[in-house]
Parts: sequence; structure tokens; C-alpha cells
Amino acid sequence: MQNTLKPVIVKNVAIGEGAPKICVPLVGETIEQLKEEANFLTSQDFDVIEWRVDFYEHVEDIEKVKEALAEIRLILPSQPIVFTFRSAKEGGEKEVSTAYYVELNQAIAATGQVDIVDAELFTGDAEVKAIIDEAHKHNVYVIISNHDFDKTPSKEEIVSRLRKAQELGGDIPKLAAMPQSVADVLMLMDATHTMKEEYADRPIITMSMAGKGVISRIAGELFGSALTFGAAKKASAPGQVPVEELRSVLNTLHKHM
Repeated sequence: MQNTLKPVIVKNVAIGEGAPKICVPLVGETIEQLKEEANFLTSQDFDVIEWRVDFYEHVEDIEKVKEALAEIRLILPSQPIVFTFRSAKEGGEKEVSTAYYVELNQAIAATGQVDIVDAELFTGDAEVKAIIDEAHKHNVYVIISNHDFDKTPSKEEIVSRLRKAQELGGDIPKLAAMPQSVADVLMLMDATHTMKEEYADRPIITMSMAGKGVISRIAGELFGSALTFGAAKKASAPGQVPVEELRSVLNTLHKHM
């Protein structure tokens, strides 16, 4: 069965329509570094920014996070921003309490200065729903994500996690996994295709990480991944392709599909 997929539209960027959109990370540790990175991005060709706030030195102070966000917004007023605190257990820079994680995401969604927040699938169903409810109140979308930096789960498990993210009410389910073999990369792309064809009614994001997985970052349009992460000044995960190369390859594939 083919579901009709409704794109997620943020600031005129339609995620889930046409070629996969390019997301670039902001990973500065200080306000100065964040401003420098944001200024650098003004000359880059991308669609969406992901602020990886777990890199930021004052991430445990919500007021300081808001101040940094305001500075980023001054420099990049019209680009969609995804706000992401990536936990250490999912490959991020630090760990905070679950209660603080929920409070941080809710507080930032409430500012109206971001367009999407990222909630990790395994934070807990009640906590994820609390983030979604608060975000949706402020017309902010939610990516529900899961990352496995050690291995690639089975095809059934990948589909099951993406379906769970969708059932919890996430606007964009996301899964990233580390391949041990080429077969793992194929399995992830096969699982993405199955999810898209049989279950998804919204855009999904998947990727196989590191060098082996690069094909999954560029072939999303064929298999069903709506957004891909590229490196601008600095990569935030293994295997990210520089944005200008990424755009060129995505355009080539899109043109011939």
C-alpha cells in the first residue's frame, strides 16, 4: 500500500518533497564560535541548520541557551533551525537528567525561535509526548530520533523504531546506525524503503554512518530519506559529506530520477 506522504514545511523548505534537503550542524562551544560558524553559513548552500546544543559550554543554563539562540537568529533569520541536545549515550557530547532534557526542549520550543526540536525515542514515552505537546503548542515540529553508533539493528527493528516514532506523534521519525558491513548499509536502505512504502504518512530520515554508509546520505530520494546531513565548517557525525559536494550529487540524482 502506498501512503500519501505529507511534507513538513518549515520556512518555505518542504521536507519530504523532491530531492532530500541538506541540514548542516552548528557545533560551537562558545557564543563567539557559534557566531563565527553562523556567519560562515551565510555563504553556504543548505536548507536547514541543526544546532547541536550539547556542544555548547552553557547548555545547562536555559537562559544562556536562549541568549545564544537569539545571537544565531540575528545572523541566520530565515533558515529553519533544528534544536538538538544529543545525549552521550546516542553519540552526543554530554549527559543531563531526563527532567532537564525535557525542560530544555520545552523551553526552547516555547521561544518560537526554532522550527523543529529533536527528541530521542528512548527518552521515555511520557517524556517524548511532553516535548511533542509543548512543541506543537508553539507550532514547532518534532524529529523523534534514534542513533546506534555500534551497529545496525535488524531490518524489522529499524522499521519498528521508525513506526514507534510516528505513533508517538513525531513529525519526522529519524534513525541513524553504524554499519559493520556493506550488507548493513543495504539493510538500512531496504528498511527505509519498506517504511516509506508501507507505513509512513510523513517524512522520515535515515542514514548509515561512516565511510561505508555515505551512499545512504546521497540516495535518500530513491529509498525514502527526506533529509541528509552535510558538513559545513565541521562535521557533527562520521561520514558527513561537505555541503557543496552533497548538493551537486543530490541535484544529479534528482534530475535523472
